[in-house]
Amino acid sequence: YLIQCGLLALKKQTAEHEEGIAHRANGALIARVRDALPFALTEDQEKVWAEISRDMETPLPMRRLVQGDVGSGKTAIALLALVKTVESGCQGALMAPTEILARQHYDGLRELLTPLGIRVGFLSGHLTKKEHTEVLSALAAHEIDIVIGTHALIQEDVAFDRLGLVVTDEQHRFGVAQRSALEKKSAVVPDVLVMTATPIPRTMTLTVYGDLDVSRIEHLPPGRQPIRTFLRDETARAKIYAFVRREIERGRQAYVVCPLIEANEESDLPSAEEVYAELSHGSFRGIRCGLVHGRLKAADKEAVMRCFYAGEIKLLVATTVIEVGVNVPNATVLVVEHAERFGLAQLHQLRGRVGRGSDASYCILIAGRQAAGAERLRVIEETSDGFRLAEEDLRLRGPGQFFGAMQHGLGDLKIADVLADMDLLLLARRAALATVDDPAALDFVRPALLQQYREQFEHIREV
Repeated sequence: YLIQCGLLALKKQTAEHEEGIAHRANGALIARVRDALPFALTEDQEKVWAEISRDMETPLPMRRLVQGDVGSGKTAIALLALVKTVESGCQGALMAPTEILARQHYDGLRELLTPLGIRVGFLSGHLTKKEHTEVLSALAAHEIDIVIGTHALIQEDVAFDRLGLVVTDEQHRFGVAQRSALEKKSAVVPDVLVMTATPIPRTMTLTVYGDLDVSRIEHLPPGRQPIRTFLRDETARAKIYAFVRREIERGRQAYVVCPLIEANEESDLPSAEEVYAELSHGSFRGIRCGLVHGRLKAADKEAVMRCFYAGEIKLLVATTVIEVGVNVPNATVLVVEHAERFGLAQLHQLRGRVGRGSDASYCILIAGRQAAGAERLRVIEETSDGFRLAEEDLRLRGPGQFFGAMQHGLGDLKIADVLADMDLLLLARRAALATVDDPAALDFVRPALLQQYREQFEHIREV
């Protein structure tokens, strides 16, 4: 109830007290960008783009969430929104949760937009001091139209000339307070677009994103090959890696994902470092392999990923650092070691690293023979529906683990069973709507709200 009061109060405050930017350019630049895209928008993408465009053209600040399964084409929609703000004389910012994903967005947007005269910049915590200073100066002087970055975008020394749109990619990794910090970088209230491929159960969207309007891309673009998924135990490892080698010899690339970075005494699970050493000197001798994980220096991680993007590295051994956004159409096989250590929604995200080209793709889950919980992985063999998998994950793991993994920044929901208690959640939302519409009632709950969720909601003014 308190979370809903806070989110709905934010939404009401935005609508009634904050003046945004009416993006009303003539659309000529948007048309040129659409012509430059190597594909036509799908019907779903057109519908979502119409909703966003309509929001951006009003003086009310946009607060919209775009939900779409992995590979559904959310980035193309974000691109059009960023160009729309540039065409209206403003700047755009896209904040990604990892350096790998931010770099990928930067490379793609710069290649497409630079020929059209749109200046694209990049900001992360791993730039040299000189590079960092140059980007900050260019942003403040409006010499950069669109900036792509990581959490570095919300640092105090970052200032924009006229920020018109904030896009956060995979927003659950930031939380409400961090998103708000970027929004405050502008003298006027910028529009906000949130993109997530995390399949939050439809019934839970109101609870987690109650301050946002929601758009959904329901279908994948045509021509995508379905990903064939197999659950196997450890006895099949040799056969699995022989198959992966054959795929690589046919010119394809592959991922192997491990639950740990390095070996430790408390676990007998194979680590990414051990698997990399074993495979590169064994089953994949003579094939260039790479290793990437969260503890690598940013420059080393980037060098490995660039070699993988370029097709020079054929087999990439990784942790879940590749879970979001990595886009290599030539990669056709994903193997997950000890898959029972991952949630269903996380495995679905990982599975989305393949199936991005026109070739048949495979996701192979290796579970320990004695592993508790391996049986629940059967459902991922049966369906590619991310929302169904998320609901099953929620049912099996409970809200604490499910939302803890999402890091949405609102703490655990104190509910015994989210799916069974959905009627109660919706009742709480209706009660919160009534509270927010009654100034006296909102005054009454505000102290409790701020006591429990001060970091998230302290920026709620009198509404």
